[in-house]
Order: sequence, then C-alpha cells, then structure tokens
Amino acid sequence: MPKSKRDKKISLTKTDKKGLALKQKIVEDVRNCVEKYSSIYVFTFSNMRNELMKDVREQWKPSRFFFGKNKVIGVGLGRNKEEEVGDDLHKISKCLKGQCALLFTDSPKDEVLEWFSSYSCEDFARSGCTVGKTIQLSEGPLKKFPHSMEPYLRQLGLPTKLEKGVVTLIKDYEVCKKGTVLSPEQAKILEYLGHRLATFKLDLRAGWVKGTGFERLDGQNEEKEQTDDEMDE
Repeated sequence: MPKSKRDKKISLTKTDKKGLALKQKIVEDVRNCVEKYSSIYVFTFSNMRNELMKDVREQWKPSRFFFGKNKVIGVGLGRNKEEEVGDDLHKISKCLKGQCALLFTDSPKDEVLEWFSSYSCEDFARSGCTVGKTIQLSEGPLKKFPHSMEPYLRQLGLPTKLEKGVVTLIKDYEVCKKGTVLSPEQAKILEYLGHRLATFKLDLRAGWVKGTGFERLDGQNEEKEQTDDEMDE
C-alpha cells in the first residue's frame, strides 16, 4: 500500500522543545486541513482588525483561516515538489510572502472570488498608517465636542479654546495630509472627528483546488516568480 504524502517527516531545526512542539502542531494542522478541504487560497491583507476578522471567520464557517509564520505553514504544505503533500502544493508555499494567510474551504471557486472582490470595511486609521486623504478643519466652533474635552484636544495639538462654553478652533488647522504617516495624536483626532481613513481588505494572491491544481489570482506571472526565487537562491 503506497504511503500517504502527509506522512512525510520534515525536520524543523533551530528551535527549543516548546517551540518545536508548537511548530509541529501547526504543520500537522495544515496537513489535516489539506485532507479535509477541497481548496486552498492564499490572500494578503491590509489594515488588519481582529474584531473585523472575527466577523469574517463567522461568515466563512465551516471553512478554516490559517494565520502564522509563513515558513512553518510552508513546511506543512511542502516547500518543494519532493515535500509537497498534494500535487503542485509547493507552488502555494512559494506564494507565502509578506503579510498573508490561508483559507481552506469547500466553497466553489466562483463564490470565493466574488466574496473577496467585493469585501472591504472602512475603519479608523491607526498611528503609523499612511493616509490617502487630506483633512482640513476651518476656524470656528467644534460643537460636537463637550467643553470638558477642550484641554485634551489642545494636548493632541488642536489650536482650541473655550468661547462661552463652546470648544472653538482659533485658526484653520490641517489634521493630516495625503500621503503622510499618522502620529498617535493625529490618529486620535481623526477618530474623534469620525473620519474613517483606513480600509480593511483581503486580496487573493493564489488558489489551489483538488483535481485542478494551482492558479495565480493576482495577475503575477508564475514563471517570473520562479525565476526570481532561483536568483534569490
């Protein structure tokens, strides 16, 4: 009887016993998912929000999302043709670069593509985020803020004062400029003003379907990527 591909033992070096056990569990979980589900998708993400990702997981039950160290997940799938636990799965491993994750699912390919292309969610930008819009405030009253917040708004950098109990901007003020990186103070001001300048989005990079194989889904050329990998080696 031929031996199953998922029974292959792969060495995980340079780690302590506790770390090794965790990595081995991740590898085993990945291989179990390969057996359980009919397809795998690699996706990238921007402006990750745990609370929004929790909702995404709920929408996709009983599918399985997999976040973790790319190299360890790659070991589970197989880093090359000799190690892979399914035909062409090593090509999925080569797509695990940067901020990305896996979706294991039995949903039809068309349904997966449609959902990913349409899903996005606006949220408040955080410190360190590059904004795509300039926000300018005009001199005058800021009636949405209670008078008790005026000292704190000044601490954040807003040129304000109280006039007859109303928080008032004493001059025009640019909160942020398009293309710049937000400071913690700018991010907090934008949140108080209600400006959602970040978009939580998931973008498909590649897919693999049992019986069909690997497919690049982001327009990148597979042959070019393989050439780049060879140059890196």
